[in-house]
Amino acid sequence: MEIEIDLTKSVDENASFYFNESKLARKKVEGLKRALDLAQQKVLKREELSAKKELMLKQKKEKAKISKKWFYSFRWFFTSDNLLVVGGRDASSNEKIVKNRMKKNDVYFHAEVFGAPHCIIVAPEKLKGGEFVCPSSSMNEAAVFAATFSKAWEEARPLADVYSVKPEQVSKSTKSGESMGTGAFMIYGERNWFKKTVLSCAIGYFPREQRLMCGPLSAIKFHCKNFFELVQGSKSKEVISRELKSLFEKKGLFFDLDEFVSILPNGKFELKLK
Repeated sequence: MEIEIDLTKSVDENASFYFNESKLARKKVEGLKRALDLAQQKVLKREELSAKKELMLKQKKEKAKISKKWFYSFRWFFTSDNLLVVGGRDASSNEKIVKNRMKKNDVYFHAEVFGAPHCIIVAPEKLKGGEFVCPSSSMNEAAVFAATFSKAWEEARPLADVYSVKPEQVSKSTKSGESMGTGAFMIYGERNWFKKTVLSCAIGYFPREQRLMCGPLSAIKFHCKNFFELVQGSKSKEVISRELKSLFEKKGLFFDLDEFVSILPNGKFELKLK
């Protein structure tokens, strides 16, 4: 190895110069080693996160094939009293809910908004005394659900009128005896009104079903540790769904983008920070 000597300096000065240069070189090497270690740790963390995500999605898909429940095909949530509420997605599913799923002890809900979904509170299979007396908290949450998933959210309306009736008050026949089209029903008799119902929407991870659940904030907050509240805003379902997907992934919860899009009401959104 050749070493250049500065003849204008003494031997001690040349030695001191190279000694300082060697210290700087050692620091650079140590810095490079630290940077390399950090980079390797980040790569390992990303690989672990990716593996965890793939495993979770695989397990979810396998479980979905085995234990797909009937209400997954509709809009749904569980109230704070642990009662299932189901609503239609379109005319066909509205028809199925009322004609095929609604039983005599259930409670029917509908928002007084054109194109609103038909919703029911599903009565427990085993009833004490044979009569279902629904808690007022569940009635209010079902009303909020019916209002939120109507066109009221899409039209950026903060309030909507909702009513409930008994199943026997819902009919496919008009007074003249004519049959109504798919998803359309007549309501007869007195209605139980929920005037000026405030729209409310939140989305959370529901551990019991191992699925995302969307519904009124009070119910989602009750059942879900990890949740986010949404308000009416300017972002499309696709944009807000990407934001939500990222937020849930930071909590170690992985879902396909379509899972977010499919359970949100139609309209535009903003995240409400806690």
